[in-house]
Amino acid sequence: MPYLKNLWCLFALVAFCTLTLPETFAQETADFSEINVDTMSDEEIEDLINRASAAGLTTEEFLERAQAEGRMPPLQAEKLRERIDQLELGGAGFQRNSRVSNRDSRSQMGEKDISDGYFNPRSYPRLSEEEAQIFGSEIFFNNRRTLTFEPSLNQATPKSYVLGSGDLLYVDIYGQSEQYYEATVNPDGFILLDNIGTISVSGKTIEEATGIIKNRVSRFYPGMTGPNPNTFLQISLGNVRTIQVNILGDVRLPGTFTLSAFSTVFNALYAAGGPSINGSMRNIKVLRNNQLLSEVDVYDLLIKGEASLDLRLEDQDVILVPPFESRATISGQVKRPKTFEIREGDTFEDLLNYAGGFTDEAYKDQVTIARITGNERAISNVYKDQFSMFLMKGGDEITVQRILDRYTNRVQIVGAVFRPGTFALVENMMLSDLIEKAEGLRGDAYKVQASVLRTREDFSTQMFQIDLEGLLNGSSPDFALQREDVVRIASIYDIENEQYVQVLGEVKRPGIYPFSEGMEVEELLIMAGGLQETANANDIEIARRLEDQDLGTLSEIFPVQVSPDLRMSDNSVELKAFDQVIVRKRANFTMQSLVAVEGQVNSPGMFAIENSEERISDIVRRAGGLNQFAYAKGAALIRRTEFYDTQSNQERRQKNLEELQQLLEASQNNSEAQEELLRRLRSDDPIAESPVDDQLAENKRESLDQIASETPGFAVKLKETEAVAIDLEKILKNPGSEDDLILEPGDILSVPKLLQTVRMRGDVVYPTTLRYEGGRSLKYYINGAGGFERRANRKQTYVVYANGAVKRTKGFLGIRNYPPVEPGAEVIVPTKGPRVPLRLGEIVGITTGIATLALVVSQINW
Repeated sequence: MPYLKNLWCLFALVAFCTLTLPETFAQETADFSEINVDTMSDEEIEDLINRASAAGLTTEEFLERAQAEGRMPPLQAEKLRERIDQLELGGAGFQRNSRVSNRDSRSQMGEKDISDGYFNPRSYPRLSEEEAQIFGSEIFFNNRRTLTFEPSLNQATPKSYVLGSGDLLYVDIYGQSEQYYEATVNPDGFILLDNIGTISVSGKTIEEATGIIKNRVSRFYPGMTGPNPNTFLQISLGNVRTIQVNILGDVRLPGTFTLSAFSTVFNALYAAGGPSINGSMRNIKVLRNNQLLSEVDVYDLLIKGEASLDLRLEDQDVILVPPFESRATISGQVKRPKTFEIREGDTFEDLLNYAGGFTDEAYKDQVTIARITGNERAISNVYKDQFSMFLMKGGDEITVQRILDRYTNRVQIVGAVFRPGTFALVENMMLSDLIEKAEGLRGDAYKVQASVLRTREDFSTQMFQIDLEGLLNGSSPDFALQREDVVRIASIYDIENEQYVQVLGEVKRPGIYPFSEGMEVEELLIMAGGLQETANANDIEIARRLEDQDLGTLSEIFPVQVSPDLRMSDNSVELKAFDQVIVRKRANFTMQSLVAVEGQVNSPGMFAIENSEERISDIVRRAGGLNQFAYAKGAALIRRTEFYDTQSNQERRQKNLEELQQLLEASQNNSEAQEELLRRLRSDDPIAESPVDDQLAENKRESLDQIASETPGFAVKLKETEAVAIDLEKILKNPGSEDDLILEPGDILSVPKLLQTVRMRGDVVYPTTLRYEGGRSLKYYINGAGGFERRANRKQTYVVYANGAVKRTKGFLGIRNYPPVEPGAEVIVPTKGPRVPLRLGEIVGITTGIATLALVVSQINW
């Protein structure tokens, strides 16, 4: 029975809220004493509150009246208030359903149908040259276009928007009473609002539909009417429907297009790819319900920016693009040289406006127009005062020429003036006036004469020689200038050789330096970066050019001595133009040279050469002598050849300075002096190489290459290092003997361990490495490798010993004397090479020769 009691109470409340208005609420009574909020579901409470809200009651008003008139117990009223707050239905007034905040953004219905129907220029060939010339084509047809010109769905709903089937409307009621509705216009043109009924809105604008809906809803919300309304209504558009528009005529893609209801004429034209090559852009017709609605001119948007294309389309509208009426082409000095569609009454001034106007270099006084007259063309010149009156015709071709590339009042001055350049020619301008405008002559000006180059009317030229010095002091008349005169004032250095001096040899930056009168040797050496540490300050020569030299005398030589710190002295020699200063090396200067000892010595490593007479025995002694594992007979000396890329003293010094710079740059605790040193190292130029040394090395290499190239069938392999055969045992027994070679920079002395193998190479049956056996001959080891091959050159067999020495097989009367074999040796058996068969011609030649020889012998005997 409690269930029936609750159902009866709910029915009483619903009847109370729906059948009475707020004004008569106090007069009606209902029995709320039996309500038990604890047993009511959320749906029952929500339905109760929604119906009370539709009656225009707030939460407080509803609860107060239920307690006063319906005798609802205060405890039940408080519980009902809490349940309303928990369901977010109450507060200061009834709150909108939470679904309001979850409304999706406005979207477009049938969006896929719209995108599928658009003209896609990427799937078509590029515009032809003729199409590209037509103004406006590129905005509709562009293979790289990324803009779609689709209407924005986020814009405010236009008041003139006409509602139709598929539009979603949001009806919001706010103020004293709050409620919202969502309704979609059905195919019959109606929307259905809960508890209110159907309302016809199809074919109405948003503004008209708002008035109709408000008039209907105000019957249920009296607060909307009267002089002081407290409840308000707002209509907004949700999802937008699609419309179908027929685009016909001379367009690239005619047909029926599905578009957004927000679409304008321009959106529709863009979807169809715009007018074709024969289509009009200035007389596009829009028809609605078989009636001409508007004529659209695309030029209004493209040129004037006017919104004539913003006419909003409706379902089943027709856009008709007829063929163009006439076109005119303008070329030359205009900002948009293209072909334009012209209408009746368009003048050249209108066409010039379509073309964006003249460029800065256009000749604006007249234009040339080629016009079709009958079966041919005729040329007309239209002058500036006729631009607004000259009517254009189809087929007109207008050419706007460039201004002449000449000056009406130009004169120029070049040469030894402070401000050479171009100046304006004023009336009665003289040469002295032009020199004054150029801020006068420079100190190096050649004042004996100036020249003026004048251009005649026939573009031939005439030269005038002016006594410049006389003009300046007033003893000669001034010279009147004319248009296009070019005045040239020479410098004294233009007619004299540039003077210089040259420094060569042991300086940091050898080369050519400018000559100054009074320059001394020390100053030139300082300019060249100072002396190198290899320089001989007491052996400097000056080679001076002779003005009137005797036959066979090339220059005059002056020996010079300077202070190592380049301090000036009373004996300093003053230089003259074109002097050559040659700084030679010190004969006794050498940088440290290193050799290496590796292998079986007591202290292997790098050693500096102590003196120029140091020998192999000396370096072995400094290395602690040979150890017990050393094989002295196998020791080899590796020495650099003339082809080794040896660093010169300059290169070694430069490398050392670069390493010093890197060290200072990496340090974080440099002193002031070290920072100054680092600055100098960064600013110093690399030290130049001696051109003499470079040339000698290059000549030697070229000579050897030439010898090798001229030796037929013989290839020379240029090595940078090679082994020198030495006998270390003999050297250590007789130090200082001829076998004890003097060391050279870069030498490497290699002392191997006692070797126990012999390596077989070349034309043997099985090239391999054999164990060394004392007392065995070379033939024994060849047999150990399987013997000679069939094509082996036995007479040329040779042995390469561990120390680099080579011995070959010798023979006498068919008896071969093979060289001995020692530990670590390599036995090499060369091949005879391929056998070349005799050709038929060679056989005939040999036979003929033998027969001739036999005949001669027989004749002699007879």
